[in-house]
Amino acid sequence: MPKLLYTLRPALLVLLMIGVVPTAMAQWKWRDASGKVQYSDLPPPQGTLEKDILQRPPNARPAVVVRPVGSGSPAAEAAASAPRAPTRAETEQEARKKAADAESAKRQKEEDRKQAELRAENCRRATAQLKLLEDGVRLTRRNEAGENIPLDDRMRADEIRNTRSVMAADCK
Repeated sequence: MPKLLYTLRPALLVLLMIGVVPTAMAQWKWRDASGKVQYSDLPPPQGTLEKDILQRPPNARPAVVVRPVGSGSPAAEAAASAPRAPTRAETEQEARKKAADAESAKRQKEEDRKQAELRAENCRRATAQLKLLEDGVRLTRRNEAGENIPLDDRMRADEIRNTRSVMAADCK
């Protein structure tokens, strides 16, 4: 009997290897749509449910997919959510839009600079006028007929009030 065992030993070893090797090399194990267990070194096809994946390689992580209630099939969602490369027309349109935005920002910045200069000049003039009005210097105004008339106290107070409102707006 031991001699028979020694002669059958290689055959048993070969049979054992044939049965074990395919499953040992396969890293993925899943149940297909018909219920058969599949083995492969490639991941299961898209659309295979997570509960049907029985084994995966040690370094592979399960895919986490969060879908809203009532959403379509996973394959349809994957196709819909896959990013697509922009067309040439879209790329050119985006470049034109960026250039127009940059030009608009440049014009706005220049306009803001001009407004700031104008406010600074108004502030300087209003400050000088307020100093004259408050120093009590005799000032005159021209009326509609072109005659010079001196400022009385009421007119001077009105001018001081108007000058201070200009300073409040422009001297910030």
